[in-house]
Amino acid sequence: MKTLTGIVTSKSGDKSLRVAVDFKVKHPKYEKYVRRRTKLGVHDEHNQANEGDLVQVAECRPYSKSKSYSLVRVLERA
Repeated sequence: MKTLTGIVTSKSGDKSLRVAVDFKVKHPKYEKYVRRRTKLGVHDEHNQANEGDLVQVAECRPYSKSKSYSLVRVLERA
């Protein structure tokens, strides 16, 4: 099970979150590290997280068209 850590950017609806995960990749030509960001749709069963929280999410079955991750735990409150 793949787990990622990110920051909650929006709390769109009931049991739904948008989490931004930042990571670095090496540029193929210039060999410098470039920052990248991906935004994930996350299922929050008990509405625990709020905007700005640092959370851990895990891959799961698709809950909807855009939600394929579920909230594991809140690491740090905003």
